[in-house]
Amino acid sequence: MRVLLVYESLWGNTEQVARAVAEALRTAGADVTVTDTDEAPESAAGYDLVVVGGPTHAFSMTRPGTRDEAVKSHAAPHQPSRGIREWLSELERPVGGTPAAAFDTRVDKPRLPGSAAKAARHEMRSLGFSTSEKAISFRVHGYEGPLLDGELERAAQWAAAVAQQAPNHGA
Repeated sequence: MRVLLVYESLWGNTEQVARAVAEALRTAGADVTVTDTDEAPESAAGYDLVVVGGPTHAFSMTRPGTRDEAVKSHAAPHQPSRGIREWLSELERPVGGTPAAAFDTRVDKPRLPGSAAKAARHEMRSLGFSTSEKAISFRVHGYEGPLLDGELERAAQWAAAVAQQAPNHGA
């Protein structure tokens, strides 16, 4: 099973989750390509599963303005030139309903509505991906993090479940 995992990260928390997900998928036997949104390919052709992850900003996927604000007001150390929103808008439509899954990172408190993962999952479904796997959120302390205790382990468990559901699991 070939997996493309694309993530967007400003403080490094989403990248940590992405790498934990990738490692769990590899343990399940997948060949995983991990890349940030700035380096992600324009096509998912040739992949059996696409996994997308990003931070929740302003109740959804980031926008250029929310990334600017994260850097200016909250000292985010990294500002991607494009986020998962822009990457998905540029992505070629898949052939045959390639399976896809989405995750996000979000502040633990206060609990706010909205989810980058749910928005990404919706966008992937509209592009023609098969999105039967429920979107999931991983919690961080404040804007910068760190991740709450146990979130990387939870990410690995989620990834193992995603791998089990993939049609080419073990292929």
